[in-house]
Amino acid sequence: MIAYRKKSLLLDFSDIYSYNDKIATEIIANPLYTLKILDEKLLKIISEIDPTYPDEVERVHVRLINLPRTIELRKIRSNYINKLITVEGILTKQTPVKERAYKVVFKHVHPDCNQEFEWPEGDEEMDEIIKTPTVCPLCGKPGQFEIVAEKTKLTDWQKVILQERPEEVPPGQLPRQLEVVLEDDLVDSARPGDRVKITGILLIKQDSIVKRGSRAVFDVYMKALSIEVSQKVLDEVEITDEDKKKIEDLAKDPWIKQKIISSIAPSIFDHWEIKEAIALALFGGVPRVMPDGTRIRGDIHVLIIGDPGTAKSQILQFAARVAPRSVYTTGKGATAAGLTAAVVREKNSGDYYLEAGALVLADGGIAVIDEIDKMREEDRVAIHEAMEQQTVSIAKAGIVAKLNARATIIAAGNPKFGRYIAERGISENIDLPPTILSRFDLIFILVDKPSDEDQRLATHILDMHGGKPVKDIIPVDLLKKYIAYARKYVNPELTEEAKQLLADFYVEMRKKSSESPDSPILITPRQLEALIRLSEAYARMALRKTVTKEDAENAINIMRIFLEKVGIDVESGAMDIDTIMTGKPKSAREKMVKIMEIIDTLSGSEGCAKLREIVKEAEREGIERQSTEKLISDMKKSGLIYETKPECYKKV
Repeated sequence: MIAYRKKSLLLDFSDIYSYNDKIATEIIANPLYTLKILDEKLLKIISEIDPTYPDEVERVHVRLINLPRTIELRKIRSNYINKLITVEGILTKQTPVKERAYKVVFKHVHPDCNQEFEWPEGDEEMDEIIKTPTVCPLCGKPGQFEIVAEKTKLTDWQKVILQERPEEVPPGQLPRQLEVVLEDDLVDSARPGDRVKITGILLIKQDSIVKRGSRAVFDVYMKALSIEVSQKVLDEVEITDEDKKKIEDLAKDPWIKQKIISSIAPSIFDHWEIKEAIALALFGGVPRVMPDGTRIRGDIHVLIIGDPGTAKSQILQFAARVAPRSVYTTGKGATAAGLTAAVVREKNSGDYYLEAGALVLADGGIAVIDEIDKMREEDRVAIHEAMEQQTVSIAKAGIVAKLNARATIIAAGNPKFGRYIAERGISENIDLPPTILSRFDLIFILVDKPSDEDQRLATHILDMHGGKPVKDIIPVDLLKKYIAYARKYVNPELTEEAKQLLADFYVEMRKKSSESPDSPILITPRQLEALIRLSEAYARMALRKTVTKEDAENAINIMRIFLEKVGIDVESGAMDIDTIMTGKPKSAREKMVKIMEIIDTLSGSEGCAKLREIVKEAEREGIERQSTEKLISDMKKSGLIYETKPECYKKV
């Protein structure tokens, strides 16, 4: 403390208690009085060791941590006022740092006196309201008092708002908040979106006493003594030694992967691949920071698009319940500011605050977005950055900030036309731009088709309603602990065999693309990175430290299912990753170029190209009439061509 000229000393409360329990109880019961004595004593001890210290550091603080009682925000009552307590929650807002005067120097404006004096006298300090003296302590006469600003002693001051953690809020209730004041070296020690544990004294707001005068209802706030930021995401899930043993025993089961997948939303029939994808997203890959500072995400984003009534929302709700940290939102109820971050103006002071949104609060966990197709276009753009860079940048009202949003996104939505039309490509079926589609590692389509399985599905639903238990599944709370344990302690590395297998698959797929000039691109480096993440997630499921060849095979398998169902050019039936990456398969792009050339040539001779003639020319090139008309209307929509007169087109 002396070497670095620090202003505070961290003190573990259990040490005080084991030294002298009387002092410990007195500190909790009467902190305003006892802590002042401790601070003065500390400064005295330091100045005995180093006499120059008080010249540089005027005040020091004893900061207590590890208080025996942590009180929930919604359980704060009047008997805790003026006592020392610890609370936990998420910081949602933060004001800029300001300065608070704790000793004011006044000048007595009086012909006989004209002297300066410090106020309040003695050891007392000023709180947030300056109470001007009525008589001069030097000459005893009343008069006018002016503040001498340059001699006044100031300390740093900042106000933050602490809110209950989303997973602690009882259903159907608003999260409670508490105003916390940070002073001196505590300012800026945490930022919005951080999960913190704050120890401090609960006090009555002074301005509520002054403003309301005769009103007998007061607000409370907390004066922070110490603040601990929980760095580890998974600290909220408590894993006892008994749990650890259960988890390790589970991992020894050779069928653990199948067991975990069947424990995901067990009350929902079938959808095996989707449950597998959700399980992979819950476990996640390993994030890496390269030597040059580039960060590669480890989160696996999953999108489910499906017909109504295929239990999409139920699966998402389950994922949100079983994830160690999660935030659930729906597209209709989420705005760009609510998902990322907002700048809010405070009523009283007019200051701008930074307020963290859903993706920032889900940092290190899972953000579940239901009904993603119902989101407004401008709000959807907000999640681009959070999906790939995993940060949220904000520049509003002069606040320029970058917050962490290292969250896995699991989203679901309905097809544009109500039901999925197999004859159309994915980008026409889904009302989502290719920029977002290409960022999902796995996309699944749920089509509701009558089949032989219907009898079993009906029996399953009726059994569920009849209260029949599902056999051989992992209980939700154990699964939650298993996921938290795997994410915290298991960071698998790729073995040479697994690397070779993934490289061979990637090169093989790329080779197919280069065989003939007409063949589409089947896979891009983005999918290769996704394959690595998926293999790591499979290894994590079995709590293995290495990614085996089998994990890589599983990853290739699920990627192939996704590519064959989604990344496919419907017209040619061939796989084409461009349907996801750009929204148009290669075949459609080439046809478009040909039609553009036809329009160009025809309009060169006649001023504009008639639809009849375009269709005729296109048929000679081997493009059927239906395709041509569709492509022309698409091109008109996207502003590549325009109509000079009815059914006569020209290039823009």
